[in-house]
Amino acid sequence: MRHNKNFNHLGRQAGHRKAMLSNMASSLILHKRIETTVAKAKAVRQFVEPLVTRSKEDTTHSRRVVFSYLKQKEAVTELFRTIAPKIAERPGGYTRILKTGFRLGDGADMCIIEFVDFNEAYTLGVAPAAAAAEAKPKTRRSRSKKTTDAVEDATVVKAPKAKAPKATAAKGAAPKVAKKTNVGKKM
Repeated sequence: MRHNKNFNHLGRQAGHRKAMLSNMASSLILHKRIETTVAKAKAVRQFVEPLVTRSKEDTTHSRRVVFSYLKQKEAVTELFRTIAPKIAERPGGYTRILKTGFRLGDGADMCIIEFVDFNEAYTLGVAPAAAAAEAKPKTRRSRSKKTTDAVEDATVVKAPKAKAPKATAAKGAAPKVAKKTNVGKKM
């Protein structure tokens, strides 16, 4: 029976599990977001959040303790240089898990685990499509020039005379202007 044994072994022995969690935590710290299964993401969350809390205090001892878990110098420096200052005022809950569906091969429940403060779409409240539209480089041509060119190139077409009320005929109706289209022209 497994009463009160609430630790997920992830189907691995202790050494393999420690190495896997260390590698996944390092990848999460370096890339700020990884895609994995929900069970592994929950295990990585329990593994990495105490390390992030420890990184708030930048001392030699805390760096050594974090290095003993992560075993990658680049991940430790990234954690203490970029992540720790950004999450300094946050009391906890440094990661978020977003479920993405099921894996095609075996149907495993997949998700994305990411740092909360490093996703601009969530932190600023701006939709990613709107941010991409603003970042799009502008062309050298001004938009107002295009509309004036179209009006200048348009030809005047005389409308066939129809029986119109005398009030409009007396005022002298303006001829209709055809819109210019790009049909048949090389771009």
